[in-house]
Amino acid sequence: MGHSYTKDRKVLMNRLSRLEGQVRGIGRMVDGEEYCVDILQQIAALRAAVDALGLLILEDHVRGCVKSAVEKGDADKYVEEVLDVVRRSMGRPARPSEKRG
Repeated sequence: MGHSYTKDRKVLMNRLSRLEGQVRGIGRMVDGEEYCVDILQQIAALRAAVDALGLLILEDHVRGCVKSAVEKGDADKYVEEVLDVVRRSMGRPARPSEKRG
């Protein structure tokens, strides 16, 4: 059984390779003692690229795993899981699990 992102695996791997290149480039900038603002701009670009990658995976998860769970009547667990991940990615603490009755 594959994950919901499997269909986009090649795209995701290409993006990860670019991210690795960006990180190495920032390392070279630091090593070369380049101007701080230029390094900060590259860090901001890296953060945006990481966020875009995360959004692609989140979209695949919602369209795949969560949609499947809804169809099977098992959505609550998946919805809470996604919301917790989104909260953490936004720097917000995850809510304690609600007790079901």
